[in-house]
Amino acid sequence: MENKVTIIDYGMGNLWSVASAIKFLGADPVVSHDPIEIANSNCLVLPGVGSFRRAMETIKTNKYDQAIAEALTNSKTKLLGICLGMQLLGASSTEDGVTPGLGLVPNLVTRFSSNNDIKIKIPHIGFSEVKSPKNSSLFANIPDNSCFYFVHSYFMEIANYDVTKSHVATATHGTDFVAAIESGRICGTQFHPEKSQKSGLQLMRNFLERF
Repeated sequence: MENKVTIIDYGMGNLWSVASAIKFLGADPVVSHDPIEIANSNCLVLPGVGSFRRAMETIKTNKYDQAIAEALTNSKTKLLGICLGMQLLGASSTEDGVTPGLGLVPNLVTRFSSNNDIKIKIPHIGFSEVKSPKNSSLFANIPDNSCFYFVHSYFMEIANYDVTKSHVATATHGTDFVAAIESGRICGTQFHPEKSQKSGLQLMRNFLERF
């Protein structure tokens, strides 16, 4: 298991619940807003809640995007984005106008639409089933269709992938969307694993131990 885990603090994340889960799993969480420390870490967690545009403005102003890119030049570095943190890994989001993301995965992020269906509530809040991909390290030892906890109004669209290189888990809320993604050592979950009980802790353990 990776011992030191750097949680990136850009002022928009549920840092302490993530840190508590990591500590419970036996690793050493370090919350950091220091670009140099981030750049030199080989295990990064990017949490987040709130506005995509404001998050990217803060990330760019503080050069966290450059720090993350530098860290990823090390072939042993791994990164987990959580909730907004996963969306930030994508190409862009339509939230508050089109805003470029970190571009680490090719997906676009857009808002749920109710389509005049009163059953589709926005935001999507609560536990939902996740269809996990085969041969995924992130979902190892987690039964398919396990439930995870979501809170979001925007979602990452499903893109076409080379399945030999990427794994995508999906969930449904009016439309199918990316619930989790695994592309090499870059991973993301739209749901909050730290709030998803046994399955969420197993997923975090898999990230720490299998990448």
